[in-house]
Amino acid sequence: MNDSRIRAAGPEDLDAVLAFWKTAAEGTSISDDRPGVERLVTRDPGALILAEDGDELVGTVIAGFDGWRCHLYRLAVHPYHRRQGVGRALLAAAENRFVALGGRRADAMVLVRNETAQHAWRAAGYAAEEQWRRWVKPLA
Repeated sequence: MNDSRIRAAGPEDLDAVLAFWKTAAEGTSISDDRPGVERLVTRDPGALILAEDGDELVGTVIAGFDGWRCHLYRLAVHPYHRRQGVGRALLAAAENRFVALGGRRADAMVLVRNETAQHAWRAAGYAAEEQWRRWVKPLA
C-alpha cells in the first residue's frame, strides 16, 4: 500500500463497497445488500473499515461489537493487493477498535472452503474452534 489509508466507511461509500465485495469477497450473506450495509453504518458508524490505496478501495473488514463480543466479518482484499499488508492493516484497525470499546476477544466468520482465508487468519494469530458450529435462521 503506497498511498494508503484506513478509515471508517460512510453512507457515501456503500455502493462502492457492495461492488467491491463482488470482486474481492468470498460468498454472500442475506444482509450483503444496500439496506443491510446501510443499517450497519447507521447503527455503528465505525464498524465498516476500509483500506484505500489512493482513490482505490482495496480492502474491507466489518468490526462489529455488541457490547459483549467482538465479531469480524467481510475481511476482503482486492486480489491485486493481496500479500501487501492490507489485511494486516485492516485487522490491526479492527482490533484497536475493539480494545478501545472494551472488547477482550475477537472472532471471525471464515468459510470452511476458503483455504486462502484460513491461512490468512492463522497468520494473523487466529485459531479455529472446531467444537463450535454456526446455527442460522433467516428472519424474513
